[in-house]
Amino acid sequence: MLMPKRVKRRKQFRGTMRGKALRGNTISNGEYGLVSLEPAWIRSNQIEAARIAITRYVKRGGQVWIKIFPDKPITAKPAETRMGSGKGSVEYWVAVVKPGRVMFEIAGVPEETAKEALRLAMYKLPVKCRIASRAELEGGETE
Repeated sequence: MLMPKRVKRRKQFRGTMRGKALRGNTISNGEYGLVSLEPAWIRSNQIEAARIAITRYVKRGGQVWIKIFPDKPITAKPAETRMGSGKGSVEYWVAVVKPGRVMFEIAGVPEETAKEALRLAMYKLPVKCRIASRAELEGGETE
């Protein structure tokens, strides 16, 4: 599972996910990409499940880039605990994804293979996505 090696602060505020992705909204490495259409927190295990789905389908051919990294710690308090006594401990790590963010890229495989692999990865993620080619996102614009 992906997570940072070290962080400056152990716990973070929840924050907001307003607006569109200003960075990471173009396909920079591969030929086809998976673009988010809605804001969400994507857990490290969901990213890993999508990565496995892509690499299995392309039979470890081509190249896959993961363009998101779970660097936000999410805390939770134990069940049936009374209010107070501080913030809970870190349970898992998430990547904050806004609409328009390119999450995965793929290259080195035929178009049909790439699109099917990304479609399988879509089912592993908690957001609505679309498959885009490098030519579609050339100007950085999204939906």
